[in-house]
Amino acid sequence: MKRILILLLLACATSSFAQVKFARLFSDHVVLQRQKPIPVWGWAKPGEKVKVTLAGQSMEVKANASGKWKVSFKPLEAGGPHSLQASAKSGNATANDVLIGEVWLCSGQSNMEWPVSAAKNYEEERKNAEFPQIRHFRVDHVVTLQPEQDLKAGEWKVASAETVGGFTAVGFFFARELYQKLNVPIGLLHSSWGGSQIEGWISKEAMLGNDELRSYAQNLPKTWEEADAIMDKKLKKQLFKNASYDPTWEDEKKYISPEVDFASWQKTADGVGQWDWKGLMGFRGKGYMAKEVSIPSDWVGKQTTLSLAENDGPVEVYINGKPVHEGTAKGVRKIQLPAGTWKEGKNILTLKTGNMVSASWFGPGLMGSANDLYVEEGGRKTSLAKDWYLMPAFSEKHEYAHLMNNVGTTIYNAMIAPLLPFTIRGTLWYQGESNAGRAYQYRQSFPLMINDWRKLWNDEFSFYWVQLSSFGTDRDSNKGSNWAELREAQNMTLSLPETGMAVTTDVGNPADIHPTNKQDVAHRLATNALKNDYGQDIPYASPLYDQMQVDGGKAIVSFKNAENGLTIKDRYGYLKGFEIAGDDKVFHYAQAEIQGNKVIVSSPKVSKPVAVRYAWSDAPEDANLYNADGFPASAFRTDSWPGLTVNTRFE
Repeated sequence: MKRILILLLLACATSSFAQVKFARLFSDHVVLQRQKPIPVWGWAKPGEKVKVTLAGQSMEVKANASGKWKVSFKPLEAGGPHSLQASAKSGNATANDVLIGEVWLCSGQSNMEWPVSAAKNYEEERKNAEFPQIRHFRVDHVVTLQPEQDLKAGEWKVASAETVGGFTAVGFFFARELYQKLNVPIGLLHSSWGGSQIEGWISKEAMLGNDELRSYAQNLPKTWEEADAIMDKKLKKQLFKNASYDPTWEDEKKYISPEVDFASWQKTADGVGQWDWKGLMGFRGKGYMAKEVSIPSDWVGKQTTLSLAENDGPVEVYINGKPVHEGTAKGVRKIQLPAGTWKEGKNILTLKTGNMVSASWFGPGLMGSANDLYVEEGGRKTSLAKDWYLMPAFSEKHEYAHLMNNVGTTIYNAMIAPLLPFTIRGTLWYQGESNAGRAYQYRQSFPLMINDWRKLWNDEFSFYWVQLSSFGTDRDSNKGSNWAELREAQNMTLSLPETGMAVTTDVGNPADIHPTNKQDVAHRLATNALKNDYGQDIPYASPLYDQMQVDGGKAIVSFKNAENGLTIKDRYGYLKGFEIAGDDKVFHYAQAEIQGNKVIVSSPKVSKPVAVRYAWSDAPEDANLYNADGFPASAFRTDSWPGLTVNTRFE
């Protein structure tokens, strides 16, 4: 009887697994691309005949040996709602409220993932979000070592005041403008991941065809255990400059010593937050946090309170090598320290922590507010929020979370491969912050990814991206800028056909890598699409450097996309953001003057100009050159002198 029951359960499971179904993208409220062939696919029993219907078209197909089937409907014009149906002996599948319109893939890192709920003027935007013909599908964050066939989760959501908060902000504002101009349904296929590097989005096959990335692709791990071993070696190389170094428990006991050497530790600005964002990506296990604490003489003989932000796992606390606390606790810890615990002047505070328990995704470290990190005596506080050092405990059991940047290609495998070949009009891309340290190599990796996706889709679809905004410090060209070099790589990628770029340095926030003004960003992407994809006769592009001529002590710089002239956005009327250099390669802030579609650049310190740079900084706050159509000029340089990132490679 037991055996019969098991066989029946297996039969039911097999039947359920083999029942005809659509790929997850083909579900209620889906938007399908107009004016292009419409591939539709799914699964059934191996060898089973499947009938698929859409908008009066009917197709029959036989599932292959693995149960997969695919049909391709003839192009349709915008409209709907329709019903998409698949029927076979094993059952029926239906997707209702299907619209035909324009579909855009929205991808990249956190500034693409940034939701409408966190964008500027959210409450006002909610009031203008009732657009039942705009739909949004968010792909879950997943990484896999092999390409996936289908998504395991996700659904199409209709834009409304209740749902729009979870939409990609750049995508929604883009879609809204397109809908208002075109009056056709818009579908946003949203697959992005905050903090992701571009190498995670590229297929293994594309990497194998590229000189820069071939060796990496040839050595990709086949299991997560292999991946962990690779991550271990990378982290040890990063910290100890020796991938083979294998510290023992005796070695790591020295970490609590008052004479500890922090030379190999990971320095971080903040004591609170995931280690993943402090240069220790994915490490899960025990580890040490330490910092120097300066204590005034009149505190030494008094009782003090040590306040620590939250870690609900076991925590050990040492001061100058002596244990002062051990145990588990929920919430902020307030540890009472007796007189004489601290010494006058420099002290070493060391914490040994493990993974958070209640938030297992967090890993080791402290969660909560920086305001919860301090030493207090009689109402006087010394903040402990800054200048911590981190060190994983390699000698103890540890592993690595399966995150976006642990292994290249793995985001593509799980978040792009299952979308193929869902027809789209084009792609919107906002990424690059995580690649700024390898900006020179981005000249290859970015166009490689674009060409890779187009090849996989078998479609030269439009590809528009957001140039890096402003973040960080405004330094002169003599110090260099990773972000400017990344912007340069993005400019160079415009050489690919059917591409466009939104310049956004003027709407960024130097103090926040996530500027909330996503409306202007989306508008500048939308003008590219309205002009190039939908044939509207509108201005759409930012001024781009064209060429430089030298006339005596002046450099004359001309621009593309400045047919109607150039202008200044500055209340004083002064053009800013330009630097000039001679043969000595030393840059000086320059005087600049607009003449039509040219800018005349000079400096009394440079008699024979050789190079000009504009907005060549992480956060070029002074840059104020626009074309007459209102688009900001892109950062550029006329020279090709080696930059900061020329020798940095992905590995």
